[in-house]
Amino acid sequence: MGGCAKAGWAAAALGVLGLLCAVLGAVMIVSVPSLIREQILKNVRIDPSSLTFDMWKEIPVPFYLSVYFFDVVNPNEVLQGQKPQVRERGPYVYREYRHKDNITFNDNDTVSFLEYRSFEFQPLKSSGLESDYINMPNILVLSAAMMMEKKPMALKMLMTLAFSSLRQRAFMNRTVGEVMWGYDDPLVSLVNKYLPGVFPIKGKFGLFAELNNSNSGLFTVYTGIKNFSRVHLVDKWNGLSKVNYWHSDQCNMINGTSGQMWAPFMTPETPLEFYSPEACRSMKLTYEEAGVFEGIPTFRFKAPSTLFANGSVYPPNEGFCPCLESGIQNVSTCRFNAPLFLSHPHFYNADPALAEAVLGLHPSEKEHSLFLDIHPVTGIPMNCSVKLQLSLYIKAVQGIGQTRKIAPVVLPLVWFEERGAMEGEPLQKFYLQLVLLPKVLHCAQYVLLALGGLLLLVPVIYQIRSQVPRDTKRQPSPAAQPAGLPSPGTPLLQDAPSEQPAGPSV
Repeated sequence: MGGCAKAGWAAAALGVLGLLCAVLGAVMIVSVPSLIREQILKNVRIDPSSLTFDMWKEIPVPFYLSVYFFDVVNPNEVLQGQKPQVRERGPYVYREYRHKDNITFNDNDTVSFLEYRSFEFQPLKSSGLESDYINMPNILVLSAAMMMEKKPMALKMLMTLAFSSLRQRAFMNRTVGEVMWGYDDPLVSLVNKYLPGVFPIKGKFGLFAELNNSNSGLFTVYTGIKNFSRVHLVDKWNGLSKVNYWHSDQCNMINGTSGQMWAPFMTPETPLEFYSPEACRSMKLTYEEAGVFEGIPTFRFKAPSTLFANGSVYPPNEGFCPCLESGIQNVSTCRFNAPLFLSHPHFYNADPALAEAVLGLHPSEKEHSLFLDIHPVTGIPMNCSVKLQLSLYIKAVQGIGQTRKIAPVVLPLVWFEERGAMEGEPLQKFYLQLVLLPKVLHCAQYVLLALGGLLLLVPVIYQIRSQVPRDTKRQPSPAAQPAGLPSPGTPLLQDAPSEQPAGPSV
């Protein structure tokens, strides 16, 4: 009897425990998604108390700048009107360091900052040294020639004389370090000496000179502390809500973020938009596919074919014109009126005529397309590769002797890749707190619910088994009956046998 009682109490206890587990699981199903959402919203906003603030302030992701030069193999033939032939040289790899300074929180839910960048050459990752010489167009001479195209002939002759006296030619042979970070050009020195203020360049001239140990302008972005709907969006750049480089309001708009973090809870329909000071415009990438990076789910975004399309192919880009062939963007208005063009490397995704006009180009989606892998729940980049090319439009200008008979062509100068991927301790911390923990909580709620359901079955089963009807009492066997008692089959009442009278004795 005592064993049955104990079993009953155990079954009841398991039932109570199951009820608690089921209730807890149901409560978690209702509350955990909102708790996770609230936790993510709290940690991705720009707030000193948020989990990602230090990551935003000083980006822990190691960035590398890989630079590829187009070495002109036949400069003399180009001067005679022949098709240019180039040879790709590189990569020349630089470790890129970024940190934010002058961080100021404003009253209108925004924060202003300057982001500084510096570069350090990585010889072990490079296919060459900064002392390597490269044959390439003389950007200053050929740009000046293009600017003088519609000027009076006398002025052109004067410029030709000046170029000759300074030994300036249409093509130059400079080291990688000089082209990257600057060299003393006699033309720049002469103009700055006698015509101060005419040239925007004051010191050394180099393609990346203005990027090293400098900032990309004053960004003011929304923090999301008061109003999360605008988190990370750019409010102003250098005090401007729109630029004035282009010929339409749409093209001049500053849209998206500063290109480092985006709003969380992305969907495939969410565009990835950011403002690039180097390109002088906003760019919009589109969703391509879902993937996984180091165990973290990601969305991959890539550049659409219309990113650098001209106005005739994609009318919204009309404001970036005057345009040449589709697939290259004229950036002369924000690059001192030099005839410079921005595109994908090797004219990938551009009019085939551009690549056909230069020998040695081989556009490839695998090698020359750009992408960003974003964790859609937090909007934080996990892995990115941004590839762009800078080209110069050159041609013979009548009256400028240095240009000889150059046939009109968009000649690639250099293409570069900025690549970064989260790794090490920041990656582990991100995975544990923003990926693994929510996943564990998500699984735990269903485990508790299932466990509670199973435990609730224990008292039910016990109760059912305890109420099964018992068989009627078994009758004892005849062998077990006492001797003086009738057998079970014998009637208790029966007639006594009749006595026969004794006969007469003889």
